[in-house]
Amino acid sequence: MRSESVLLYVPAFLKDCVRRLQHNKMYTKLAAFSGLGVFLVRYGDFPVSLAGLGLFGAYVVTGGWRYIWVICNTFGRDVWTLYHLIKLKLKLRRYARNHETIASLFKKIVDRHPEKIAFRIEDKIWTFRQVDEHSNAVASYFQKLGYQPGDTIALYMESRPEYVCFWLGLSKIGVIAALINFNLRDKPLLHCIIAAKPKAIIFGGELTEAVEHVAEELNSGICYYVSGNSKSRLSATNLDEVLGKDQQQPIASIPQSFRDKLMFIYTSGTTGLPKAAVITHMRYYFMAYGIKTFLQVRDTDVLYNTLPLYHSAGGILGIGQTVLGGSTCVIRKKFSASRFWDDCVEYNCTVTQYIGEICRYLLVQPNRPSETQHKIRLMFGNGLRPQIWEKFQKRFCIEQIGEFYGATEGNCSLINMDNTPGAVGFTTRILPALYPVTLIKVDEYTGEPERDRYGMCVHAEPGEPGQLVGKIIRGDPARDFDGYLNQKETSKKIVTNVFRKGDIAFLTGDVLVMDKFGNMYFRDRSGDTFRWKGENVSTSEVEGVISNILKLKDVVVYGVEVPGAEGRAGMAAIVDEHETLNLDTLSENLAMVLPPYARPMFIRQLKSVETTGTFKIRKVDLKKENFDVTKVNDKIYYMDVRSGKYKPVTPEVYRDICDGKIKL
Repeated sequence: MRSESVLLYVPAFLKDCVRRLQHNKMYTKLAAFSGLGVFLVRYGDFPVSLAGLGLFGAYVVTGGWRYIWVICNTFGRDVWTLYHLIKLKLKLRRYARNHETIASLFKKIVDRHPEKIAFRIEDKIWTFRQVDEHSNAVASYFQKLGYQPGDTIALYMESRPEYVCFWLGLSKIGVIAALINFNLRDKPLLHCIIAAKPKAIIFGGELTEAVEHVAEELNSGICYYVSGNSKSRLSATNLDEVLGKDQQQPIASIPQSFRDKLMFIYTSGTTGLPKAAVITHMRYYFMAYGIKTFLQVRDTDVLYNTLPLYHSAGGILGIGQTVLGGSTCVIRKKFSASRFWDDCVEYNCTVTQYIGEICRYLLVQPNRPSETQHKIRLMFGNGLRPQIWEKFQKRFCIEQIGEFYGATEGNCSLINMDNTPGAVGFTTRILPALYPVTLIKVDEYTGEPERDRYGMCVHAEPGEPGQLVGKIIRGDPARDFDGYLNQKETSKKIVTNVFRKGDIAFLTGDVLVMDKFGNMYFRDRSGDTFRWKGENVSTSEVEGVISNILKLKDVVVYGVEVPGAEGRAGMAAIVDEHETLNLDTLSENLAMVLPPYARPMFIRQLKSVETTGTFKIRKVDLKKENFDVTKVNDKIYYMDVRSGKYKPVTPEVYRDICDGKIKL
């Protein structure tokens, strides 16, 4: 009888057990020896001690020592993590039961030390009391204007303490803030605003021109509020004036839940334009307090935050240490490699954040005394390349690097707590069911998960690359997936039959590799998104912009590796049979509509392009060929950052880029 027929008569839970054993060779061998031991004791009249000792010896000799070695090396780490994870989950459940919100938890911090410095920016300071009062003024003002719980207001301004006061104040009356990337202009900006369906826009005076440019295409019913100096032709209320008159206005109490929506944070995802990810009060707490718990951020720490506050990294993981933990946060509007360590010394910072690009920029700076005179004991973030990890940590005397992995909207949070160079985090290999995060194999061309004969996803073994997925458990703050505003985009990120038949899991779109101890290492981004200059770039967005500019039908954008650079640089392959492409015009137009990180660093002119059966341009071979002019016959150009124009890539230029003599 065929095995498929036999399985039809086995209870469903036994089928699941068999499949799980198939995905874990360590457990397969352990289960086999355990079964043999039961048989020997039951039917062979062997003493339990003798059978157990003999089988244990056989298990060790036949390779079981590897599993024992894993246990010995990871038991302490896994138990410590499990203990703190349980504590965090219990807090979340208690706050949900008590109908807490981020604002109510922040008020407890304010009550403990109202005059402590919450934010510092340049020579200005904001105490916890001042932040609370300003956010109360925001809440009262917009409540009196008639804004209701569930309404959305877009927040579009550069980083500063008022930014936090606005979204925090709006949350007190149940209004959701849509955090807009202040680098966006034109169509991408218009898309993000429209996607959130806001009733109003609060923008910084420095971004007045950008808002005016898209205002005519927005809903005429949208109201405008400006913070900072502005001479706008829009009918915008100056919030600095109206909020400064009275900051003790009462706020009408409204019922709220810890599971209510707090804000929308935009993410490029794997396809299309930026998507608005839903961040609930519970998710905000889990992300921010998770960093505090697992990296041991203290209330007495001073955190240096150079990341934009519309980012989940800067706006949740960084600001969250102040809002929920009581730490002081030093905000810098824009990152400066030359001032980084000087600022850390000046403000007595003890913790700071990074993205991969920041680390690289700091390493190429000339040596200065402040880089070892600081008090920084912890740097946390993501994107620190393994090749420079130890060099970076040694040069700048950083005691702990807290590399982490986590999508804004995802449920696959990983964190490196033990300074394992290159690892973005880990998952337990002893009892993986305790934290159901795994790697599955995907088809290189279609991106679809590979499946076995039972329809289950095929799990990647240690050392094999696979896409990271996390099991979705509704109601569990660590495992749930709140999705996007657009439900179609939400459905694209869900895969079925991963851990057991009928389950669902979140697809991260990222390819990682796991070692024998469960440490995870980032390998690549799958799908249509790549990361450059610390930002996610949507290839379809850039393709659409270039097509509109050049009136070409066939354009493909993808990321290519550049030796020594973090992430992938954008490359646009354009079908230009008659070589009529005007690169100067293209670069000028791209500068008008795309932020710097999204503009292609390379242009490749193609005579023709290979397509799939569904007429999609095949990117795999183009990515492999990179910008190596010694291997392709097409003309390739690179963006000269000094002139802002595209110049030919010759064999000599190619070598200079690879050697780091030409910076991108």
